Amino acid sequence: MARHGGRILADQLAVQGVKRVFSVPGESFLAALDGLYDAGIPNIVCRQEGGAAMMAEAHGKMTGTPGVLFVTRGPGATNAASGLHVARQDSTPMVVFVGQIARGDRDREAFQEVDYRRFFGPLVKWAAEVDQTERLPEYISHAFHVATSGRPGPVVLALPEDMLSAEADVPDLAPPARLAPVASPAQVAAITDALSHARRPLVVVGGPHWSREAAAHLASFAEAFDLPVAATFRRQDHMDNRHSHYAGDLGVGMNPKLGTRLAEADLVLALGTRLGDTATNGYTLLDPARPGPRIVHVHPDPDELGRVWRPDPGIALPAPAMVAALARLTGQPGPWAEWTAAARRDYDAWTTPRETPGAVKMEQVIAWLSDHLPEDAIVTNGAGNYAAFLHRYFAFKGYGTQLAPTSGSMGYGFPAAISAKLEHPGRPVICLAGDGCFQMTLNEMSTAVQHGANMVVIVANNGRYGTIRMHQERTYPGRVSGTDLANPDYPALARAYGGDGVVVADQSEFPAAMDRALAADVPFVVELRLDPEALATSFTLSEARAMGRAR
Repeated sequence: MARHGGRILADQLAVQGVKRVFSVPGESFLAALDGLYDAGIPNIVCRQEGGAAMMAEAHGKMTGTPGVLFVTRGPGATNAASGLHVARQDSTPMVVFVGQIARGDRDREAFQEVDYRRFFGPLVKWAAEVDQTERLPEYISHAFHVATSGRPGPVVLALPEDMLSAEADVPDLAPPARLAPVASPAQVAAITDALSHARRPLVVVGGPHWSREAAAHLASFAEAFDLPVAATFRRQDHMDNRHSHYAGDLGVGMNPKLGTRLAEADLVLALGTRLGDTATNGYTLLDPARPGPRIVHVHPDPDELGRVWRPDPGIALPAPAMVAALARLTGQPGPWAEWTAAARRDYDAWTTPRETPGAVKMEQVIAWLSDHLPEDAIVTNGAGNYAAFLHRYFAFKGYGTQLAPTSGSMGYGFPAAISAKLEHPGRPVICLAGDGCFQMTLNEMSTAVQHGANMVVIVANNGRYGTIRMHQERTYPGRVSGTDLANPDYPALARAYGGDGVVVADQSEFPAAMDRALAADVPFVVELRLDPEALATSFTLSEARAMGRAR
């Protein structure tokens, strides 16, 4: 039976198990909107394509299935690029459909014309344009396969509007059948053999494909072999941070002692992580151009193995498949008991709050959240100085409780929180955002209200782009340029959108504010009025200035 391309597309999404899509509507894909109407797939209508893309990316990160985004041609597609960059660097499955000009108008610089293969090529795993309506099922099936295979990532399909509105009689295609990956005996033996020759091993975990079950397997393996485990940047929920073998995170603002431990290790067992520049402090703790520790690298993409580091060996396998096999082994701890115990002591000392200036103290805010939020609460954040407090002082208790961009994208936390609340309406969702970070995507407040996403947003308001100001004061002390912010009344703004909020000007007010926020049935903003001198580092702004002058 003939269907127009929009209905074929929507039916194919249903076959792929898509539960919701995110979009900013455009006339270039009206047929797709019509198809979604018939297919009954919820469409989360957003306010700007950057925020919509981050919501779709967060969905993919939470579920392991591709987040689906619809945007229109030209400015719609280019606005979405920020979320695609997050998906690429975070190894998140995502499928993006872009409305395109009619096929007969190509190469005339028609209204909003863009060559999406060239534009998105460096940002995505695959970019293509569908020219024939009858091939939509084929292209969509392949897009979902590419987005989830190997190292997951984003895929873009451009849809010429005349192709999408045309009719074709074509059957749907079932999703590809897959076998669950399993570690071979030889692969497991390679790891145990490497451990048998080590004296200072360090397990470093990160990357995609993880789950609650995988986190439990990791903990069992670490216990059995008495191994210290470090998480990479914003992958702290891969292991319960309260576990005796968790040693901290190798991220921005990492514990210097953990960084030293990475540099001093004689064996690095890298599970799922690419072991990039953030984890290695700009390749200074480990240098791929110089001899270093033995690196046993487990990663789902065979092309990643050996691309930066010399693996010894490299094992092309999703990390959870490997830790499942390792967890079944009888433990054989080596001569590193004190090495492991010291790693945990260093973590405990690092996470003991250090007081910062001001009546509201971020270290106490994060400590309260860590102690009082339910264990299944989802915490999201974007980028900024405030996030370092979260990384340092919050104990993530289980997998699926952290949503944050390893790409370091500002503005991510709020749209991610909306997506999280839609996916898990019964769980508390708390977004941490700086005043600069929040203002990049706060227009999605109306999206949250429209779709009933009653998350909590904690805004760390210090009146500046704090991280940039910190570096500015260290490099050019006393020469402030381009880092100050004029801010709105955030609770009043939330109420204007249909939410609610409160200002916290003293630390004693914070617990009551959070009780009210968590009980609200609308999006709720808690604005923290912070002392501008407070920084997430081991010094204040005035100390940063002094350091700059000392140079």
